[in-house]
Amino acid sequence: MRVYTAVLVAAFLFITGSMLGWVTEVFFRRIFTAKKWINPGFLTGPYLPIYGFGVVGLFAASYLPVNTGIKWLDPILIILIMGVFMTLIEYLGGLVFIKGMKIKLWDYSDRWGNIQGIICPLFSFLWTLVGAVFYFVIRPYVLGAVIWFVEYIEFSFIVGLFLGVFLVDLGHSLNLSAKIRKFAGEHGIVVSFEKLKESIKDKIEKADKKRASFVFPFKSSHSISEHLESYASEKEQNAAKKDGGEGKTA
Repeated sequence: MRVYTAVLVAAFLFITGSMLGWVTEVFFRRIFTAKKWINPGFLTGPYLPIYGFGVVGLFAASYLPVNTGIKWLDPILIILIMGVFMTLIEYLGGLVFIKGMKIKLWDYSDRWGNIQGIICPLFSFLWTLVGAVFYFVIRPYVLGAVIWFVEYIEFSFIVGLFLGVFLVDLGHSLNLSAKIRKFAGEHGIVVSFEKLKESIKDKIEKADKKRASFVFPFKSSHSISEHLESYASEKEQNAAKKDGGEGKTA
């Protein structure tokens, strides 16, 4: 029974983290990167699994039996472990998509000290800050939510419902990614998911004079192959402009 409860609690934290992470990314893209309302991530629904795994990991790490004998040092070590853990999740997640699916969900190539454009010192520092906020501020509320969930375990059907929808969404998204992967392999490129969504949104709203769907960013009167061709063309044009600008500077 304890193992069953632990699995349900982990699933509960995964769901909560995934949804809150999705909300965070929507506003982050709107304010700092795309400057538009873009449905982030690989899936269609309002959840980002990488944040779900992150919250599960942060919660587990916050209870690590670290005991150096120095009271102020223990939480610092735990927070550093959290920062390393989140960076590792980000790296592995990014690597799987780039190598396995030819899809880049985020790009830190313009950041100092980046590794393969997947991780960089700035965001590792930010993840460490997130760990500190979680440890000192959020953890008691998360613990309270977990205790509530365990007391009212009958609500676990919500977890099952979520996972059911999640698996259907995953199947649909994997089918789409197979088409993107094939196109990317044929053209020798890695497709930026965010840039592809922006390209589709612009084409729908400017060329087709229609309002693009936020929830279903790939919903269009044009096929995904047409959108990928347009994306690849834009990518080549931007690369040519960049090379031309560097040539003039040189």
